Amino acid sequence: MLDESADLELAARLAPALALLAALGETGHVTRAAELLGIPQPTVSRRLAALSELVGAPVVIPAGRGIRLTRAGRTLAGSAARALGVVAAAVREVREEADPGSGHVVLGFLHLLGRSLVPSLVKGFRERYPRVRFSLVQGSRQDMLRGLRDGEIDLVLVAPLPEDDPDLAGAALADQELVLSVPCSHPFAGREHVRLTDLAEEELVTLEHGYGLRQITDDLCAAAGFQPRIAFEGQESETVRGLVAAGLGVALLPRFGPAPPSGVAEVPLSPPVFRTIGLSWPAGERLTPAVRAFRDHVRSGAADVGPGFRMRDPVGGVGQTRGS
Repeated sequence: MLDESADLELAARLAPALALLAALGETGHVTRAAELLGIPQPTVSRRLAALSELVGAPVVIPAGRGIRLTRAGRTLAGSAARALGVVAAAVREVREEADPGSGHVVLGFLHLLGRSLVPSLVKGFRERYPRVRFSLVQGSRQDMLRGLRDGEIDLVLVAPLPEDDPDLAGAALADQELVLSVPCSHPFAGREHVRLTDLAEEELVTLEHGYGLRQITDDLCAAAGFQPRIAFEGQESETVRGLVAAGLGVALLPRFGPAPPSGVAEVPLSPPVFRTIGLSWPAGERLTPAVRAFRDHVRSGAADVGPGFRMRDPVGGVGQTRGS
């Protein structure tokens, strides 16, 4: 108990130096840390000497014309950065509680959702909360969920939803039809529909592993009883469509819009296949007022999801992706 009290007392005395330790951990240089904090370099040097005396071990040592953190310094700098992150989140929550309409939402989403779904959702929300700021982050499903777990992203729009992750909660939002994109010269281009089993001998162009659409494609092929013949893998749907237009394969993609791009024909699947777009957020964590307001707007059933999407009935739990 005495040791714990001593540790708490030392931590309290170190608290005023958290920003300095975090700045040193980020820059690794006294001068740049001083510039970052807006304090004179001699002041930084004096504080570092006082810190070393306080913890009983040097926190920096000379390295050429600069300094580098010791093992003790790196430990303290890493902890300081994490502590400041927690405090910054609390400050953000307190500020937004006082004025929920001026908050900030970091929204992650799949590349394919940036054309109409995300702009429609944000536009509808901003009509009620015009001063809420958004930071928009695009990437693969894998990257978006990682950012959500790490606290770098507040909410993500993904497909399929992370149903088996106890750290994440989610709700189905809208369904989006998947069609077969083929070159205009392909024999399938003139058909009214194709079955998934018709793709067994076709070369597929897909997104890389880690993207939700790739997972859905693999699952659909497995359910149809065959291993897909992957000709090309990409990171952008536009690249995939370009490869299709060049005659290098066929692809399962959402409809492009009112009409497919040049060189590509879109053929419906029989039976129709849809993927479910869902919203996910950290389970069991308090959301800031602005983030909570946007989540509730998206889940309300009244939000505009834009063309090409079919709104789901409002639900409280994770939905299923049909055809996956």
